[in-house]
Amino acid sequence: MSESAPMTAPEGGTALAERPAEDALSANPWVTVVWDDPVNLMSYVTHVFCSYFHYSRDRAERLMMQVHMEGKAVVSSGGREEMERDVNAMHGFGLWATVSRAE
Repeated sequence: MSESAPMTAPEGGTALAERPAEDALSANPWVTVVWDDPVNLMSYVTHVFCSYFHYSRDRAERLMMQVHMEGKAVVSSGGREEMERDVNAMHGFGLWATVSRAE
């Protein structure tokens, strides 16, 4: 490309539309995944979901049962820093948790 040639978007396009696909990926939310473990009681996991995430008892129990039956559950979603904070909190409660991109 010549230094004197101005950079323009194709006809009908905009600079915003020409951003790399990775910009679109960075807009996708991240998730906190809690994994099943052989240590914590189901009632304790429900308590953690209620107290930390302020979920209703019904929602917390459904998530706990998903962890128990399927081996994992997505318990929160948002920005990466927020999800890392949630994972650290879950570790503080003794639960196994990881951060992952939302599917």
